[in-house]
Amino acid sequence: MALFYYIVTFIFGLVLGSFYNVVGLRVPQKNFLQSDRSYCPNCKKVLRWFELLPVLSYVIQKGKCRGCHYSISKLYPIIEWLTAISFTLSYWRFGLSIELIVAFLVISLAVIIIVTDSRYFLIPNKILIFFLPFVIGARVLVPLEPWWSPILGAIIGFGLILFIIMVSKGGMGAGDMKYFGLLGIVFGYQSILLVFFLATFYGAVANIALLLMRKVDRKSKVPFGPYISLAVLTVLIYGEAMIDWYVSLFF
Repeated sequence: MALFYYIVTFIFGLVLGSFYNVVGLRVPQKNFLQSDRSYCPNCKKVLRWFELLPVLSYVIQKGKCRGCHYSISKLYPIIEWLTAISFTLSYWRFGLSIELIVAFLVISLAVIIIVTDSRYFLIPNKILIFFLPFVIGARVLVPLEPWWSPILGAIIGFGLILFIIMVSKGGMGAGDMKYFGLLGIVFGYQSILLVFFLATFYGAVANIALLLMRKVDRKSKVPFGPYISLAVLTVLIYGEAMIDWYVSLFF
């Protein structure tokens, strides 16, 4: 039975990952509510159902449009795989519980932000405002200890990025600041600091690698949202174990 739940969770993640790609690409557009069926951005060919199968369609079509052979962004299968794997690990971590629903909520937010910030260098207010009541509701249903931890977490998350923005004069964006404030409610005052540390670490490693490969230079604009989201996914699954390990080094 456990294997069945793992398979269902994985497939559920693949399907939702495909949907989150669409959400992340369309929400920043002013006319996103009027968006119709998915189509190739190059030849405008409307995609059929068999061209929209998560991961599978990308592999069969070798990453290209069937009509004009325009290269499809690798972001599509990456988000689908990432969502599926994160959902499956969440089931492994939390089992069938309310915490699992909270985990699915946080993963959904994180992967959508990866799409929007990677594509548009933007963390839309629409997305953050949409998720805000659900995040607050989740913390009411599954409270942290102590009860004020989400409040302090939001203050720390928001204030930390605000301080960096002021000191660096624009080194980070307002979207990152609001995103961290929302995540502070999710993780509380202790884990939000771990999210910040891991996001900074991931960003530094990735940027060094990109510089060495000459994909970017020192003046290139690089989105920070994807690294925040990767840190979120890490802390969601392994954060408690990481904090316990760190504390055990000193006590």
